[in-house]
Amino acid sequence: MRYSYLGPAGTFTEAALLQVPGADEAERVPAANVNEALALVLEGAVDGAMVPIENSVEGGVSATLDAIARADHLQIVREVLVPISFVLAVHEEIDSLDQITTVATHGHAWAQCRHWAQANIPGAEFIQASSTAAGALGLQDPEQHHDAAICSPLVAYERNLKVLVEGIEDNVGAVTRFFLVTRTGPLPAPTGVDKSTMIFRLPEDHPGALMALLEQFAARGVNLSRIESRPTGEGLGNYFFSVDIEGHLAEERVAAALSGLHRLCLELKFLGSYNAAEGVTTSVDSHNSNEAFVRARHWVAELQNRL
Repeated sequence: MRYSYLGPAGTFTEAALLQVPGADEAERVPAANVNEALALVLEGAVDGAMVPIENSVEGGVSATLDAIARADHLQIVREVLVPISFVLAVHEEIDSLDQITTVATHGHAWAQCRHWAQANIPGAEFIQASSTAAGALGLQDPEQHHDAAICSPLVAYERNLKVLVEGIEDNVGAVTRFFLVTRTGPLPAPTGVDKSTMIFRLPEDHPGALMALLEQFAARGVNLSRIESRPTGEGLGNYFFSVDIEGHLAEERVAAALSGLHRLCLELKFLGSYNAAEGVTTSVDSHNSNEAFVRARHWVAELQNRL
């Protein structure tokens, strides 16, 4: 097996990938950005790509939401949760916080350590890096000149970097959620603790348009665990919606909700059903159970036989 991930080695994304059974023995291919990681999947160069989708502090990862929305023939087969903690790694000659003038890291990492930075290194300039690991590796690159990097403990340990302060995150207990994305194929079997993800656009903009779509889920007892809007790039006011629901396509209520959504919104992309990483069983009312939908369908069929 070969997997791509948002690199370089030592990122939180690689830590997420290592939670996939067998990934520690698979070939892991670092990618410079999410688009490149997904392109490797579409080209058949790798079997899957691990990409970040949302953080409990900063919300959705726009680059991933947009890249998945634009691509065809991709599906989500697994979600992974990674607890997030940061360290401040520095050049060997740095011994105190007051010596730091520049700090390199990814924008999401900087946002999650902003208050600590303002309190402890208020004069330090933030330098945008493509990933937390890239900022850390820059400390060993003579062509880069930042004093410090905010990164994961993993990359600091693997690269034998000097760590000045540990646990600098503003929100203890922060978590980032990742998707393992493959080419379109058979869906993972339902486990009873599942999620499904889809993308859709409003058929037209009018009062209640979004509510009409969301009612397809509510009427069938399907809970939404995430909904985000992103611009389509076609002008102000044009958005697509990325949605996670609790349940698997194999469930009658989920299939019925998607059928209703498709009738109202033809621009609909189903991205897959997969095991939910949280492991919390969804509570389903008896009238939304598989058995209830089957009974209702058979009852209607019997009526139709009288036509």
